[in-house]
Formats: sequence, C-alpha cells, structure tokens
Amino acid sequence: MPVLTTSLPSFHVSSIINSIYTNKVHIKGRVEVQTMGKGSKLYEVRNITDLRDMVRQSAEIYGDLDAFLVKSSNRSIRNVNFRQFSNDINYLGTALCDIGLKGSMIGIMSENRYEWCVSYLAIVNGTGIVVPLDKELPENEISSLLERSEASAVFCSEAYLDVLLRAKANLPTLKKIICFDLKKSENDEVLSFNELMTRGKELLNNGNKTFVDAHIDVDAMNMLIFTSGTTEQSKGVMLSHKNIASDIMAVSKLLYADNSDLIMSILPLHHTYECTAGFLTMVYLGVTICFCEGLRHITNNLQEYKPTMIMSVPLILENVYTKIIKKAQKEKRLTALKFGLFISHLLFKLNIDVRRQLFKEVMDNLGGNLRLIISGAAALNPKVSKALRAMGLNIMQGYGLTECSPIVSVNRLDFYRDSSAGQPLPGIEVAIHNPGPDGIGEIKIRGPITMLGYYKNPEATSAVLRDGWLYTGDNGYIDNNNFLYISGRKKNVIVTKNGKNIFPEDVELYLNKSEYIKESLVYGVDLDNESDTIVCAKIVPNMEVIVEKFGQVPVPDELYRLIKQEVQKANKKLSSYKKIKHFEIREGEFEKTTTKKIKRHAELISLKTLGDMIKVFSKNGKH
Repeated sequence: MPVLTTSLPSFHVSSIINSIYTNKVHIKGRVEVQTMGKGSKLYEVRNITDLRDMVRQSAEIYGDLDAFLVKSSNRSIRNVNFRQFSNDINYLGTALCDIGLKGSMIGIMSENRYEWCVSYLAIVNGTGIVVPLDKELPENEISSLLERSEASAVFCSEAYLDVLLRAKANLPTLKKIICFDLKKSENDEVLSFNELMTRGKELLNNGNKTFVDAHIDVDAMNMLIFTSGTTEQSKGVMLSHKNIASDIMAVSKLLYADNSDLIMSILPLHHTYECTAGFLTMVYLGVTICFCEGLRHITNNLQEYKPTMIMSVPLILENVYTKIIKKAQKEKRLTALKFGLFISHLLFKLNIDVRRQLFKEVMDNLGGNLRLIISGAAALNPKVSKALRAMGLNIMQGYGLTECSPIVSVNRLDFYRDSSAGQPLPGIEVAIHNPGPDGIGEIKIRGPITMLGYYKNPEATSAVLRDGWLYTGDNGYIDNNNFLYISGRKKNVIVTKNGKNIFPEDVELYLNKSEYIKESLVYGVDLDNESDTIVCAKIVPNMEVIVEKFGQVPVPDELYRLIKQEVQKANKKLSSYKKIKHFEIREGEFEKTTTKKIKRHAELISLKTLGDMIKVFSKNGKH
C-alpha cells in the first residue's frame, strides 16, 4: 500500500540539498507533485466548487467502488458504492424539498452511521442548512440548540426519538422528526427515513429536479456547528461550502489515501474534525468508510473491519500505549519492549523499516492493516506519538478549530515535530499576534477556511474576525521551520501579579507524565495574603495503576502523600513561578466534550467564591 515516504537518510541529505526539483509520479490514480526537499511534498488535487460538485465527481470517478460498509441490525454487512451513495443523497434531498423543508434549518442527532452521512449531504447540497447535534448533551441543552437554531426538522436514530419528541412539545418551530429506524411514518410530524427515500426516488424518476438543480451559494451559510464550549457557552459557527471544500482540498495535498484504503469512523460525526477529515475528505479521495459501534467496541471492530486508517484523539491513543506498557510489565517484557522501540526508531531514521516485523503482535491486535492514525482535538504526548510510530503506526497530528472548518495545520509523515501542531496547510496563513519575548502570542489565521461568523452574535464575531484574520483565542509560537506550537487557550492563561504568563496545559503535561495521575487541571488563584498568584491543580489519581502497584486501595492520607510526591517531581522541572502550591484530589474524571477535552469552564466554575478556594486549600492543613 502506498504511503508518504519517510525522511531521507542523513547520508543522502547533503547530496540533494542543492538539487531540489519537481516531477510527477502516478500512484493509483493520484498524482504526486514530488518536490525533493523536506516538508515540501504535495499531492495534486482536483478542484471542487462545493460539496455537491464533490459528490458528483466522486460518483463518476469511483463509480462501483465501495464508499461505505454498512452493518445492518442482523449484523450482516452490505456494500454501498459511490454511485449509490450519490443517488441516495438525491433521493432524500428531493423528498425533503417536497415536504416543504427547502431553505430550512435541519438537525441531525444520532450515532455514526450511513444515514447520518446521507442526511448531511441531502441537507446542504440543495435543501437547507445542517445543524449537527451532540447526542451526549443533556436534554435541556439539546432543546436549547434546537431553539437557538430555529430548526424546522431533525433526523435521529430510534434511541433519541423520545428525547426529541419531548423537546418538540415545547418548540413551535420544530415541525418534523425523521427517524432512521422507523419502518413506517407515525404521522405527518414523525416520519420514516426509508419512506422518504422511496418517495424521493419516485419523484426524481418522474422528473422532479427541485433538489438536483438547486442553486448552491458557495459563500452562504450551509452548516451551523455549535462549539463544544470548553471555556464558555457554545457558539454557533457559520460555515459555507467554500469553507469546507477549501479545507478538503488543502488537507488532500498532504494526505495520501486512495480507494484501496478503509477508514473506520470512531469520533462523533457532529464534530467538524471527524465530519470534514474522516467523512467528507474520504468521500473526496475515494476511501471506503465503516463505522465503529462505540468506544467499547473498538477492539472488536478493528478485528472485524481491519481498517487501514482511523482518526483519533490523544486520550484514545494514550490508552492504547498504556495498555501495551502494562501488558509488557505483566509479562516481564518491559525492558525488551523499550529496546525494541529504540532499535525500531533508530532503523526507521536510517530508512530501514522493520517496525511491523518487530511489533507484529501489536499490529495484529489493531486489525493487522492499520497504516495511518490522524490525531487531533488536543495535543498528543510526544512520548506516545514517538512510541506508536516506532511500532509501525504512522501518526499525522495537527491543529484546528471549528471556526476553521476545522483543519489548520498538520505534521506530515515525512516532516514532523512530535511536540508541534505541524505546518500550516497549503494556502493558509498562520501568524502570531503581539508575540512576547518568548515568541508566544495569539494565533491568527487567514484563508478560505475561516468561518463566516457566529450565528446571531455580532459582538462575538467582531471580537475574533478582524482585518481579514481570525483570532483563535489560542496562544502559541512558530519556529524557524514554520512549525506551529500551541501553548494553550488565551482564556486559560494564568497571569501572575508580577505579570508573568503561565499556560496551564504546559504544567498539566508534567503532572500527567506520572503513572499515578490519570488527568489534571491547573488554574491560578489570587489571594490577599499572598504576594503572587498561586498555581493550583485538581488531580484525578490513576487508581487502577495505584491498586495494581501497591496491592490495595490506599487510605486517604497515603493517597495524598503519593500524589504529593508526584507533584513535587513535576515542580522540580518547572520554573519557580510555575510551581504548584496547592492541589486537590478529585474523585472521578473531569467532565469532557465528545472529543475528550476537559470542560474547563464547567470544572472551575465550581470554585465559585474565594472562600470555597480557601476552604479547599486549608482542609486538614494539607493544601
């Protein structure tokens, strides 16, 4: 299977440094524009004006090749080719226009499945504006998003039908619910997806071209995506066909994938990361898509489908790495594992790839065919990415945000920095606003991927869209090789009384290196009796590891002493003003978004008053 080549061996570099040239090589139908200089390799892409154009082109190019592997209720798997996928979109879109939903806001709320993908494109390619919804949200938040978006209809699976029926009772704008699993429509307001498909097919065959001939304004809002709200209430991000199509083409210049690849969709499709990169870009490239049945089914689904690609978030990958380490420890093979990683990494740097031979057992446990993992949504621990790469898993890590459709930068397979978010996508400008002495400032972005604005929120829009740039609210810096490094959210920065900036994410990285700490959240507190800002931390112990190590659940005092030791170890590696002065041991994991990012705002708002904080700090005189 063709992949992007790895870095050239060091003894070849000197001979080619002054002989940079460009040629074209055909590989499985894609043209590689091969510039023989580090970080300059791009793949040629075909131009698309919008997502309807993309679907039509893919149907023509890939035709009878598999677009999806779809598991039915009886566990059998059916193949859906690109031509059928395009037809299904047209059938559904025609039916939606016929029942009066032309120009409407339409939500989708379900697990990842084929019908979700058909519905998304049937909405945006000629019907109206899609509003993907997070199925894990509480009922009141789901109702709030439907109300804020003024959705006229919503698609759902049977599991969420009751939730939406209860919401509908209090939402006069919500006229129709379309259920993927209903065999027959219950009434004019609760419709069967399959019946709509049949209706649309008949209408289209009888000459109804309302949907297929619909005008698409590539610059208008066609997607309304609500942010995950890690620091505050979610905002409605307005995106266009031009935004998404531009991001698809830019990503495809750096990613090699073709019709021999199979990607397993794991992350929720309502999130732009999975939707753009794991769904739409794959349709563009002719990659087959299958669906994981849930996080607890990952192992079984990997064996069942044997994918070549997955998209993931750091938490999942770090859990994989931890399990490998624990298994090696249990089998008393940890030293051999570490030596194997060292040898594999060394040889790989010399362009000798024996990774899959050395770590065949690991690869087989992941299905045997996995060649590429795309990681995003948060920073992956460099130790983990280096280890997984040494095992034979190629890692592409990047940076993005919903407001940018979402991918902004990516580490290439042949030119990367494990601690960075990669280089900007082709055609995308990234700069640092008002950098400090250390080069760190707010990241700003300019290009066709940046959003139209926040829905019905002009104040928030004007705060981030200025002079053609999108100000991200993320702090970072760019090195001499144009690699972008993320320091943390601007709103999360702890500014000390002495005017120094502390990025909580940096401190958390040191804490989370401890095997006894599962996760942490760092924040600052200004107290009247202190000369400077106090750096504090909420810490979730890794009880599984602790019990395994010590043979029992420690009493509170023992647990406190153990965690205190780990905090002290982290402090030794931190500057004096960054050292953690107080910590709180938390029972249970932090509340997270569906992409496994901690909801900082929700966690820190619990410390409502200074008195609460003081109480936490002074408890038993320990903090």
